[in-house]
Amino acid sequence: MKTITVNNEVYIAEKDVKAQLQKKNIKPSKKQIVVLNRGWVVIGDYSEKGDDCTLANAGVIRKWGTTNGLGELAEKGKLPDTVLDECPNVHFNKLTMVARMDVNESNWK
Repeated sequence: MKTITVNNEVYIAEKDVKAQLQKKNIKPSKKQIVVLNRGWVVIGDYSEKGDDCTLANAGVIRKWGTTNGLGELAEKGKLPDTVLDECPNVHFNKLTMVARMDVNESNWK
């Protein structure tokens, strides 16, 4: 699995993350972790209309709190060291999205 490090954060290709999540039986979900330009990582109920995307019931993931990256967070839900800042709906253009990840919704209640 190839990685890239930017500002001491390690990023994995979306296809590699999806392959790992499929191994863990994470199904396509309405709730998504979305990585946006400039380092924003947000979670919420994803929808899109054309190039306009929305995350409802959103939160900014300020600190992952994981030892195995975003895939661990997607699978296990909020961890003890995760810092999640609730926020209003997040609206963004599809072109600002770096990656989008399904989550185990039962762990994100």
